[in-house]
Amino acid sequence: MSEVDLLAGVLSKTGDVIEGVGADQLGLPTPCDDYDVEGLVNHIVGWLLVFEAGAQGRSHDADAANHRCGADPAREFRTAAAGIVEGWEKYGFDRQVTVTGGMMPGETVFGMTVMEYLTHGWDLAVATGQPIPYTDHEAAETLARAEATLPPQYRGENMPFGQIVPVDEDASAVDRLVAFMGRRPVPSPAR
Repeated sequence: MSEVDLLAGVLSKTGDVIEGVGADQLGLPTPCDDYDVEGLVNHIVGWLLVFEAGAQGRSHDADAANHRCGADPAREFRTAAAGIVEGWEKYGFDRQVTVTGGMMPGETVFGMTVMEYLTHGWDLAVATGQPIPYTDHEAAETLARAEATLPPQYRGENMPFGQIVPVDEDASAVDRLVAFMGRRPVPSPAR
């Protein structure tokens, strides 16, 4: 699986999860303690706009934290997702990419993107009772990137990531990824 295929698959499935959110579910809590369902959807779409601009060689001037989706968040997400995939295909990974005002290596930004969208897609699916759509292959590829790029100093109270949650050694790659990202895996009939 190529990097672009990995990202395209994760983004497509995350778009499906967003589309599956019911209007009556917006106030539900999520495994990401900072957000309810509506807040998480806004976060997911707002940050995708940042990553899409970077992949396309632009900067994104709006604050992703203040993004509020319109009437069709799934469509907003899918439009930005198509742009990000196109940007990586067109410009490649061997370059510096602008994200939140600073420049980062393209591979690092790409890794951040797949981690963000598989993890938060999982959060949203769990919160809304949807099947977890990601494959173990997608999760294993994402976990390898997370293990290589997420240092311990970003974990813990008041930090972007929670502590690693222990899982059995025979846990699925999806469960190992979300545990590495600080979530407690949940049983899912979809895998």
